[in-house]
Amino acid sequence: MPINSLEDIWAAVCEECKKTISEVAFNCFLKDLKPVSFNSGEFVVSINNEYMRGIIEQNYSETLTNALRNVMGIDVSVTVVFEDDEEKIKLAEQYSDGLSFEDFFTFQNFIVGSGNRFAHAACLAVADSPTLIYNPLIIYGPSGVGKTHLMLAIKNYTKKKFPHKKVEYIRSEDFTNQLIKALQDGKLGFGSIEDFRNKYRNVDLLLIDDIHFIAGKEQTQEEFFNTFNTLQQKNKQIVVTLDRPPKEVKTLDDRIRSRLESGLFADITTPDFETRVGIVLKKAEQMGIELNENIVYYIADHIKVNTRQLEGVIKKLQAYITIQNRVPTLSVVQGFIKDIISNAHPEPIKIETIIAEVARTYNVSEADILSNRKTASLVLARQVSMYIARETTDLSYKAIGEMFSRDHSTVLHNCNKIEEFLKDKPFQKELVFDIIKNLQSNSEGNIS
Repeated sequence: MPINSLEDIWAAVCEECKKTISEVAFNCFLKDLKPVSFNSGEFVVSINNEYMRGIIEQNYSETLTNALRNVMGIDVSVTVVFEDDEEKIKLAEQYSDGLSFEDFFTFQNFIVGSGNRFAHAACLAVADSPTLIYNPLIIYGPSGVGKTHLMLAIKNYTKKKFPHKKVEYIRSEDFTNQLIKALQDGKLGFGSIEDFRNKYRNVDLLLIDDIHFIAGKEQTQEEFFNTFNTLQQKNKQIVVTLDRPPKEVKTLDDRIRSRLESGLFADITTPDFETRVGIVLKKAEQMGIELNENIVYYIADHIKVNTRQLEGVIKKLQAYITIQNRVPTLSVVQGFIKDIISNAHPEPIKIETIIAEVARTYNVSEADILSNRKTASLVLARQVSMYIARETTDLSYKAIGEMFSRDHSTVLHNCNKIEEFLKDKPFQKELVFDIIKNLQSNSEGNIS
């Protein structure tokens, strides 16, 4: 189940509770609990009966704590409040960060190995003394090696050590989307473009994930460049991540590349065997299960690239142990690994996603790309969309044409035209290739 809200966490916790207590007990004592807040390792729930609150605290605290551990992967304390105690509930809500798994990414639960030791040390130094050592800090490496974990560890460490500092973490895609909404209709959630700028230019620490996503998007790059300059002039800390070195992102604005190259680069490579063993042991500990040493080594030896796959196997084992109440054998583990690897394919790239990406890059609307308008900029964006669709999907010319309300011969003609067009236009070629790389990177980040 995807977990995107406080209610999603609670729904998952309820399902975990049902595995360990009877349906009658759940319906009598836990069914009417309501999630209130989640913050700093404490999950607050409320009940509308003071007597029932006492029974739950006395008899079901351990059940709830274990369920939360299984869902969240770490220990989380549970507090039950009486629904009529408005003061306690308001206080809990006031200090709640809302749901996020971001709080669980720390330096303590990051497994350090040869491929990430320098990056870990640099991130810890930045978190300990923001703006004094490495500014900006650039972390780069392939998907699934821990870049986001380290970035969020900086965020959480800084907020704890320097509670007065303003910290913002955001993915580049969300930065772009918020900017578009602010420019187009002011429905950012807090108003206009000026509100957007105040949000990101008046912080002590700005962390932007997957900065390569903004490559080729002129307006977003301009906004980021100005934000970067403003923060640097104020001596504020900036941390960004990429999937490759900035010099390899050809359509990244030269001014942005120059600013980034003035900072410290910390690359992360795929984890070695010893690091993978450490990750498996840590994940198993967090999920409250013990694994035979041979099984730990087998998992680490057969999943070598993406740490998310390691976590996926441990989650399957945790469910197996809980539901089956049996010790997993090597053959069971082999089956889980086979499932994980066979299922670990990037999410198929959709035509709608391609059109949205091309529209943002070429500064046109998605509706115009799909329209019959024939201005030069729109024709180019439309042809590029068709070309990228053909390059990144398994769709036929006919299927692509149907998405654009064109026949297959038109798609074929446009794809051939773009292929010829790109031969003697290096910048346009890099622009198209960066769009493809971003689409593929986002697809790999959403492995099913």
